[in-house]
Amino acid sequence: MLRIAVPNKGSLSGPASAMLHEAGYQQRKESKELVLVDPDNQVEFFYLRPRDIAIYVSSGRLDIGITGRDLLLDSGANAEEILPLGFARSTFRYATKPGTAAGVEEFGGMTVATSYEGIVAKHLADHGVDASVVHLDGAVETAIELGVAQVIADVVETGTSLRNAGLEVIGEPIMTSEAIVVRRTGADTDEPKVQQFLRRLQGVLVARSYVMMDYDCRAEDLERAVALTPGLESPTVSPLHNEGWVAVRAMVPAKEAQRIMDDLYEIGARAILTTAIHACRL
Repeated sequence: MLRIAVPNKGSLSGPASAMLHEAGYQQRKESKELVLVDPDNQVEFFYLRPRDIAIYVSSGRLDIGITGRDLLLDSGANAEEILPLGFARSTFRYATKPGTAAGVEEFGGMTVATSYEGIVAKHLADHGVDASVVHLDGAVETAIELGVAQVIADVVETGTSLRNAGLEVIGEPIMTSEAIVVRRTGADTDEPKVQQFLRRLQGVLVARSYVMMDYDCRAEDLERAVALTPGLESPTVSPLHNEGWVAVRAMVPAKEAQRIMDDLYEIGARAILTTAIHACRL
């Protein structure tokens, strides 16, 4: 039975469970549940603190985990990323009061407050900067106001909370993060049950990124239409009852669907429809 760690709370928890549900796996109904067995799929889910997941996976006690790239790197665990999942994206950056420093190269002798001391210490070392790192759990922007640090390193989305605290983002991003699947370093990722799990998640990612598009067009316009909707291998083309017309079906990127529909209409295609894809295997 495949043993999988899932975040039990925070920004990773809901989207991770939603993706697993879309992939056909049972998920817990109550947040108090710590373990759930899905006998139909031969999987056992363990709901753990996101920060601990990479450590459990690296120990070999669990086969696979879903966590954040930032949490994996910060843990220093003997685990590696095997599949990015495309949600919970974030950027990790430095911030300080205006005029304090222009970039990481000017942090020498300063103290940096962060919840991710592993990542920050490595980043500073990689840049040859001798600075102290202090660990704080949450609300690190107050560290500067209270004199604990001169610089903070934190997840930045819009930067609004930092500006409200009188701080500004400086330098290049330390890293970008998103939800990922992790496996113990060196473990066999070709194992059939692991590959099946990854295929299911990849199917969800594709299904979320594409829609199925159907339309009718004149046979004489088919080449131009197919150029707009090449599909993954090639579109399906079927003759219609009306002579000289064909029906076309192809997967197209969801974010481009409206533009493609406009372009198809301009070349004479009609009855243009899009439908959601709930699951797939490529």
